Amino acid sequence: MDIYLPVAALSIDALWLIGLGAVVGFLSGLFGVGGGFLLTPLLTFMGIPATIAVGTQSCQLVGTSLSGALAHWRRRNIDVRMGFILTVGSFIGTGFGVQLFKWLKQIGQINLVIVLAYVTLLSAVGLMMFFESAPRLLKNSQRIRSGARSLREEEHKGMTQGWGAGGSFAVDFHVSNLRVNVLLPIGLGIVGGLLVALLGVGGGFVLVPAMIYILKMPPALVNGTSLFQIIFTTAFATVLQAVTNHSVDVVMALILLLGSVVFVPLGARLATNLKPEVARLLMSLLILSVAGKLVFDLFSTPVHLFTVETRGLL
Repeated sequence: MDIYLPVAALSIDALWLIGLGAVVGFLSGLFGVGGGFLLTPLLTFMGIPATIAVGTQSCQLVGTSLSGALAHWRRRNIDVRMGFILTVGSFIGTGFGVQLFKWLKQIGQINLVIVLAYVTLLSAVGLMMFFESAPRLLKNSQRIRSGARSLREEEHKGMTQGWGAGGSFAVDFHVSNLRVNVLLPIGLGIVGGLLVALLGVGGGFVLVPAMIYILKMPPALVNGTSLFQIIFTTAFATVLQAVTNHSVDVVMALILLLGSVVFVPLGARLATNLKPEVARLLMSLLILSVAGKLVFDLFSTPVHLFTVETRGLL
């Protein structure tokens, strides 16, 4: 069942888009990453221009993240204060990123930048998560015992002390039992917002490991908090992309939402029963697979070496 996408200016099978939205929605609920790190490359694999894929999937992520955040909210897995502070930083990064996106588009380098940025970030994050989670699973019993002792020691000390906890900008996050310098989550939010604007990702695939390893948030709260801030970030990015770069195809976004919104709660439900180490290992393998496909396409010979594009005269 083909459907015409007006902004992308091509026809595509709507059932493929619905299925793609379902897969991305399930992964969004499972890993708390918004699914953009997977959706944008898969849309380009289906022939959607990279610029349209980035802008449109930001629109789609609003609904997906809202559905996932509501599922985590019911389980009380969201640190609202942390989410709002991350959002403040993400708005700054998104505003700058959209202007950078516009400039790269004008000089004709945006598609190359998107692919290279995806390969770099996906490879780095995937390898980091793999080498962190795999040894824990291989040496499970010893790691669990030592981890349990460390956890008990931290509980005796009280609130977890993060970076800059003793400074004047330190803020207490009681839900996460964490005290950290407020500039750190704002800085992470800026990075996440920049990724939303340039790559169309929710920022979660970088923020999730950063919130665990840098902010030292409890893993149980990371997915829900990440999805919570992604709602506002992607909504802001969608408006800016539509107004500034005209790269949002609402028809495609609505079709993707048909599948994704239904499957997000299923992923969130499974996430509560999945060990954090297993979830991170699965996510790392998925990220590395997408990065490998992008590298293969980058160096392989295209089917059509030349294309002709027609444009109307203003």
